[in-house]
Amino acid sequence: MDDKIETDTFRSVERLKQLRVEHRDLDLVIARLVSDPHVDQLMLKRLKKRKLILKDTIAQLESARIPDLNA
Repeated sequence: MDDKIETDTFRSVERLKQLRVEHRDLDLVIARLVSDPHVDQLMLKRLKKRKLILKDTIAQLESARIPDLNA
């Protein structure tokens, strides 16, 4: 059972790392596109929405990693 917990913890940490990298990359892309006057506004809006979804997912995963003090 401990192996399963360790494997799940590792997957959770790896998933968080991947999401943070994607969030950071999107942040950089969005920052570049905002300064371009010819950028497709719909695409920019979709990228910003994806970035917010990533932020929420990261927050949920981080919250799930905090041990329940009532347990």
